[in-house]
Amino acid sequence: MVVFDEEKRNERVSALLKKEEEELASTLSRRHGVPYLDLSTHPINIDALRVIKEVDARAAEIAVFNATDKKIDVAVLSPEKEKTMEVIEDLKRRGYDPEIFMVSHQSLERVWERYKDLSYSFETKSGALDISNEEILEMTRKVTSLADVKKLIEGVLSMKRAYRISKILEIILAGAISLKASDVHLEPEEKDLRLRYRLDGVLTDILHFDSETFELLLSRIKLISALRLNVKEKAQDGRFSIKLADIEIEVRTSLLPGPYGESVVLRVLNPSAIAVELEALGIHPRLLEILKKEIRKPNGMILTTGPTGSGKTTTLYAFLKKIYTPDIKVVTIENPIEYHLEGIVQTQAEAEKGYTFADGLRSALRQDPDVIMVGEIRDDETATVAINAALTGHLVLSTLHTNNAAGSFPRLLDLGVNPKVISSALNVSIAQRLVRTLCQACKKETLLEGKDKEVVEKILGNIPDPVYLEGIQRKNTWVPVGCSECSGLGFKGRIGVFEAIVVDSEIEKAIIINPSERDIRGAAKSQKLLTLVEDGVIKVLMGTTALEELDRVVDLSSIE
Repeated sequence: MVVFDEEKRNERVSALLKKEEEELASTLSRRHGVPYLDLSTHPINIDALRVIKEVDARAAEIAVFNATDKKIDVAVLSPEKEKTMEVIEDLKRRGYDPEIFMVSHQSLERVWERYKDLSYSFETKSGALDISNEEILEMTRKVTSLADVKKLIEGVLSMKRAYRISKILEIILAGAISLKASDVHLEPEEKDLRLRYRLDGVLTDILHFDSETFELLLSRIKLISALRLNVKEKAQDGRFSIKLADIEIEVRTSLLPGPYGESVVLRVLNPSAIAVELEALGIHPRLLEILKKEIRKPNGMILTTGPTGSGKTTTLYAFLKKIYTPDIKVVTIENPIEYHLEGIVQTQAEAEKGYTFADGLRSALRQDPDVIMVGEIRDDETATVAINAALTGHLVLSTLHTNNAAGSFPRLLDLGVNPKVISSALNVSIAQRLVRTLCQACKKETLLEGKDKEVVEKILGNIPDPVYLEGIQRKNTWVPVGCSECSGLGFKGRIGVFEAIVVDSEIEKAIIINPSERDIRGAAKSQKLLTLVEDGVIKVLMGTTALEELDRVVDLSSIE
C-alpha cells in the first residue's frame, strides 16, 4: 500500500511539473508573439526529422515535426536563441518555408526521442545513407529467409505510424543484403504492388501490398536516389549507397513508367558478392591451370563471353585479384563501375557524355598500364584499340556478347579486325553461364532414367578425354526439394559452367579462312577441353546442380 501511494504521488508531481512547464511555454510564446503548441498529444511526422540532423537539432533546441514538400512546422524552445536563429535561417536558404511554434523542453525531448525510430540516420547530398551497424546487424539477424522479410513487412504495414515507410524500406534493403539478392523489384499492378527479389539469378515473389503504401515508398526512394519527385511519365535512373560498418553498398535505382505506376528496380552492388577467389568460381581444375598461365602472360587478350548476367564481370575481377600486385599498374574501363577494387585505377565510360569505351581505352593506354580491363567490346572502334593494345605489350581483359567460346572469332571478324591480327593478339576465349547450386541440406537423390538418361549419356559420349569422368558416378542425379535453409527454393548460391578455346596453331589456321563457329569448334577438338554442357553435366552428376537447372541456362535439346 505504501509503495502504491508513493507511485501515485510521483505521478501527480510529474503531471503538475509538466503542467507548469507547458503553462510557462505558453506564457513565453505570447510574449514573443509566436504560436504555442503542446506536442505531447500532437502527431509527429518521422520523415520530417530528416530535415535537420539530430546533433544539430539538440544543439539548437529545435525540431522539425511536420513537412509537406518545402512547407515545414518547426518547434523551438526560444526563437531568440542565437543557434536556433542560425538554423532557421539555414532552413530558409535551403528553400524551406518554416512555420515556428514555441514548445516546452519536454515537447522537444519527445520529438528528439523519435530520431531513434528513423531507419537511416540522415540523407546526404551525395545520396548516401548512414545506417548504424547495430541497427542493420539486428535486422539481418531477423532476416534469414524470404518468410522473415514477408513477416516483418506485414508487421510494419499493420502500423499506422508515419515512420512505417522508412521501416519498410529498411526491411526490403536489409533483406536484400542478408539474402544476397542482386536486384529488388517493386512492380505496381492493377490492384496492388508486387515485391520480388532476384535470388541466384531467378526472380522470387515476396509479397503484395497496397498501392497507397507504394506511392509513399516510391517518393522515399526517389528522394534518396536524387530523382525528381514530380516526374512520373519518364524513365529515371539514380543511385544511393548504404554504409554498413566498413562496407559501402551501392544501390542503383531504375524507374520505368507503366499503366499502373512507376516500376522500380533497385540493383544492390554488394562488394562481398565479388569476394570470390578464382578457384571458387567452379572452373574445372584442368582448365583452371590453363587460365592461370594465360593471365600471367605479359601481353595478349583474354575474352569472356556469355549473355548478360552470366558472371563475366565477376570472372574478370577474379582474374584481376589473382594477378594484381603493387608492382604492376591495372586500369579498368567499365560502364558502370559495379565494384571498387583496391589498388586498381577504375574509370567509367559514359557514351551519353561523349566518353566511350574506346575513348577510355585510349586514355588508359597513356597511363602506363600493364593490365587493362575493358568492360565490353561492342563496336569496331573499341575492338581495334583493344586488339592493338594487346599487341603492344599489354594484357587486355574484356567481354563479348556471344553464345559460346567459338563465337568470339567470327564476332571479332564482323567488327572488322584483321584475321592475322586476331591470331596474334587473342590468347584465349572463355564462355560461361551461371547455374544455381542445390541446397545441400535438402537435395534429394533420384535415379537417372528415361529421356534424362538418354540426354546425359549422349553428352558424356562426346567428352573428349576419359580422365574427366574418373570418379564420376552415372546412375543418379539430385533434384531440389526446399527447406528453411534455402527459403523453400531448393537452391542456394550459384556456380559457373565454363568452356574455353586457347589460340594455338590449329586455331590460327582456322581464323585465316574466315571461319564459322563450327569451323572453330572443329579446330579446337585437339585441345580436349570441356564444352559448357559437358562441364554442366559433370556438375549435375556430382550433385552440385540439377539437370533442369542446367537446361534453363544451356538448351540441352539442341545438343548434337
